[in-house]
Amino acid sequence: MTTRTGVSSGGRRAHGFGIVGAGVISAAHADAIASLPDARLIAVTDVEPERAKSLAARHGCAAEPDLDALLARDDIDVVSVCTPSGLHAETGIRAAAAGKHLVVEKPIDVSLEAADRLISAARRAGVVITVISQHRFDKGPIELRRLLDDGQLGRLVLGEASTKWFRSQGYYDSAAWRGTWALDGGSLMNQGIHYLDLLLWSMGPVAEVTALFSTQSHQIEVEDAALAVLRFSSGAVGTIVSSTAVFPGSPQRLEVSGSGGTVVIEDGEIIRRELSTDSAEPGLRSSVTAHGNEPSAAATPSGLEVASHAAQISDLLDAIDEGRAPSVTGEDGRAALEIVSAVYESARHARTVRLPVRPHARGDLPGSP
Repeated sequence: MTTRTGVSSGGRRAHGFGIVGAGVISAAHADAIASLPDARLIAVTDVEPERAKSLAARHGCAAEPDLDALLARDDIDVVSVCTPSGLHAETGIRAAAAGKHLVVEKPIDVSLEAADRLISAARRAGVVITVISQHRFDKGPIELRRLLDDGQLGRLVLGEASTKWFRSQGYYDSAAWRGTWALDGGSLMNQGIHYLDLLLWSMGPVAEVTALFSTQSHQIEVEDAALAVLRFSSGAVGTIVSSTAVFPGSPQRLEVSGSGGTVVIEDGEIIRRELSTDSAEPGLRSSVTAHGNEPSAAATPSGLEVASHAAQISDLLDAIDEGRAPSVTGEDGRAALEIVSAVYESARHARTVRLPVRPHARGDLPGSP
């Protein structure tokens, strides 16, 4: 592991960050890093130098000409991977080989084979890796996790994850990699994976998947609507719904039900909690979204909360300093990707897919033509 970069004002060691990829999501990483007292953004890089310079100018850091130059810096010990999804493993493997800890945007990559190579590279290099699943750090899911750990929902029966968002054709046309099998994946891989991760975190491992997908409203390679039925290893069942073709977009929703109660979360907040052991608490939030009239990620990718990203990055820094695994590991990111892969394979071949899923090389992605 690399030597860390000084001491923060609070007495903890400060960590120097580099961001690879200066697209839309990089702003959330940069703002999250800036909010942490023991983190400092040192440099950014992008294959389009002007984008890197623009991001660097906004955050008062260096713009490096390429990845090698960024990785050569001794004052960087953590790298945020914000490249197109299908390049996450390639970028992360090079960063791990340089001794840098890793914050990898979701998904971990678009193929299980690539994910496995990245996880192995991090393990060999002795660096810590976390895959962004920032909604685990939202208030509602944290409370749901506590209720589950305390057994208050009883035996789990049904879990439902829904992402009904809207993305315009212009969103997909904004970059050549968007809406492709090789570098992006569809609505489930890119958008629905957020609450798919929460579903797995709540309900546990999946035994089998039966799914459909279609492309309804966009000129893209991948799906803009997906529906899956899951059977969990526990015997519980569940559903996943994901789309980027639902105007104007709705809050992301997670519903977990058991023999002892039900919890419903929308955009990170519990809107319904009914337990057999106490009085019902419906209507904890009456508005349609958690953000009132502010932009929501349901309608635009720029409507992202920075606090949850910051909480996950802070957890990574604690893991580095304490010599432990982060709360969200590379294996967690792989688990979510495996379900997406199973959905694509089931839909493509019109059959139920049992887990584990065989890793596919990049040129043989489930669901690709």
